[in-house]
Amino acid sequence: MRFFTLFTLIVLLNSCSSMKPIDFKGQKPRLIIEDYLSGNVKAWGILQNRTGKVTRQFSANLNGKWDGKQLILDEKFNWSDGEVQTRQWKIIKIDEHNYEGTANDVVGKAKGYSYGPAFKFEYVLLVPVKGKQMKITFDDWIFKQDDKVAINRAKMTKFGIKVAELTVLFVKD
Repeated sequence: MRFFTLFTLIVLLNSCSSMKPIDFKGQKPRLIIEDYLSGNVKAWGILQNRTGKVTRQFSANLNGKWDGKQLILDEKFNWSDGEVQTRQWKIIKIDEHNYEGTANDVVGKAKGYSYGPAFKFEYVLLVPVKGKQMKITFDDWIFKQDDKVAINRAKMTKFGIKVAELTVLFVKD
């Protein structure tokens, strides 16, 4: 019983986020995700395990096309261990601040929120681990720095417990 109580407390504390997208309302520069990700964007990132140790690095090429309603975003990741990973996002703009996205390895729909320089994307991704597909929840934040540069931080959790973090630098061509 003691373990269950401690586990529940950890899950509740990890799921409480003090930062919300609306906290960035009115701040500059404004990140309009469909504008920023249209065209070519290059990215570099690191993956850290739950203790903060860098376990992998990558570079990526992103190419987005906005048709006025939907952003089609093609991503190609080149991991430092030789793995190449691709994903195609289809992101629909619901209104000025809300988005929904899908991809082949995303469970259900991703939910996106945009205010000021911040874009938050919440989703569950099927991540290959030792030959199996593990469902990992992403709490993904992108912060626009200027017209060319954005920084991305993603917390990855399983059962509400942090398992990894991702840090990415985006540079728009």
